[in-house]
Amino acid sequence: MRFELRSVFERNRLIFLFLAILLLAAGREIEAQEPPPRPIRIFATPQVLGFGAFYHGATGGTVVVDPGGIRTSTGDVVLLGLGYIPSAAMFEVHAHRGTVVSIMTGPDVLLAGVPSGSMTLHIGPTNPASPLVSNVNFNIPIPLYVGGRLTVGNSAANPPGSYSGTFEITIVRE
Repeated sequence: MRFELRSVFERNRLIFLFLAILLLAAGREIEAQEPPPRPIRIFATPQVLGFGAFYHGATGGTVVVDPGGIRTSTGDVVLLGLGYIPSAAMFEVHAHRGTVVSIMTGPDVLLAGVPSGSMTLHIGPTNPASPLVSNVNFNIPIPLYVGGRLTVGNSAANPPGSYSGTFEITIVRE
């Protein structure tokens, strides 16, 4: 019987050795190389930042569209309907679960008017606010809504017309 126990031990010597090392290492932290950074992506959707129709008097003011698409004005700017629906811009962000994402807006933009004139556009705020943490898988888009503030001059500086331009959004993985 003694011979049998010894031969069982000898046959399983490597397993016993591995278990002993594992038990000794259990009290210590095991370190590994950090996984490589995971990419993030952003895509524009057809929903653009739109301020709708309005008119203004001698002093001008601002038109603000928040990330929810709600429009307000200051100064002597009067908001109109006329079938032009205000909207926040919408983007789709793709990030792996647990990724911290910061949203950076670019500088103010000069919108050119047709037939003439220009207005200044300030981008922001956003919904969700920056920074955000992705709580979905990479293949599920996170909707990002971006509002803005349009500075409207007097009626001589900003005659009736159509004003357009482009703005930049930068997404940073932290």
